[in-house]
Amino acid sequence: MKKLTIIGGGPAALMLAAELDMSKYKVTLCERKKTTGRKFLVAGEGGLNLTFNSSVEKLISHYFPSEFMAPIIRQFTNKDLMSWLNDQGIPTFIGSSNRVFPEQELKPIEVLNKILSYISSREIEFKLDTKWIGWNEQGQLCFEAIEDIESDIVVFALGGASWKVTGSDGGWKKIFEARGIRVQPFRAANCAFEVDWEKNFIDTHEGKPLKNIALSYQGHVSTGELVISKFGLEGNAIYALSQKIQEQLLVKESVLIHLDLKPTMTVDQLRSKYKNSTRSKVSDILNKDLNLDRRSIGLLKQFCDKDTFSNPDLLLATIKCIPVRLQSAGVIDEAISTLGGIALDEVDENFQFKKIPNSYAIGEMLDWYAPTGGYLLQGSFSMGFVLAKYLNGLEVNVED
Repeated sequence: MKKLTIIGGGPAALMLAAELDMSKYKVTLCERKKTTGRKFLVAGEGGLNLTFNSSVEKLISHYFPSEFMAPIIRQFTNKDLMSWLNDQGIPTFIGSSNRVFPEQELKPIEVLNKILSYISSREIEFKLDTKWIGWNEQGQLCFEAIEDIESDIVVFALGGASWKVTGSDGGWKKIFEARGIRVQPFRAANCAFEVDWEKNFIDTHEGKPLKNIALSYQGHVSTGELVISKFGLEGNAIYALSQKIQEQLLVKESVLIHLDLKPTMTVDQLRSKYKNSTRSKVSDILNKDLNLDRRSIGLLKQFCDKDTFSNPDLLLATIKCIPVRLQSAGVIDEAISTLGGIALDEVDENFQFKKIPNSYAIGEMLDWYAPTGGYLLQGSFSMGFVLAKYLNGLEVNVED
């Protein structure tokens, strides 16, 4: 048996530990925190969205770069994940928006405990509260709290750089760079973006949602919800565009997106309702006949001049295409995930470092992106499964 060390205790690491062939490997899992899966639990605070129910090809289209993620997702799909979870005593259901959740009586901590219970039954050794700090001169793994570990195979699953309280602070970046590994700078993803609100608007509408809207940017359209914050806008609709927006913010001081308050209606349909109204005040027509709430009307007033607001044709066109300027992204530590990490050309098709033999990287520490909606967890679980499948196929009795 060869010694295999997993460094990290997130979804990718846990799936790997669950699927490794224990007749081939003596496995140790090292986690810097006192418990594993802390970011998994953070993801569950608003409802544990495990994956997304769609065709495999549609699922793949939400990942960037899709050519990197496509073979990974195809080997362990959303259906495979739901089946795997069910085998662990975690039945799932598909919500109205096609998001997949554990059955309603199961809390996130119970889901995590079921996965950990299965892993623990496989005689995997856990070393918790052990921060990895690099290698010694003999190539052994070094930790703050335990003796150095000699390992035949090492899998790094150290996470990105958001939610530092969970242990994923990106502090490993300099260690790998010292070994000649190229690491792309971390940037916030699935994050809030700054908007210069008028004081009266934000004083009235801070913390309020904008429901059933659509955002468009450079031909990409995202539907869902937004939340108005003092900083700007956040929510799943803007998270889905965060990678594209961040690309432009690298070269521009601001980015212009467009907000559609009535994505299920055309301008002609809105015009018909507007003209058939018997009300005299524009705000009453918008509220009673077009079913726009106070914050949507307030948003229109912020981004319309008086001439536009009083001209029905201009106003209705604006309802379908409000120009909103984004000035910056939110801070990394408050982002749901991060862009950046180990450059993908530093690893081969099996996640192995080209410059560090018998060492692999999976999960969010690699430079890939997915929006919220179950895609992030699916991607991480898929990587863990695919790497386990590859490692299980190695001839471990042959000296490297």
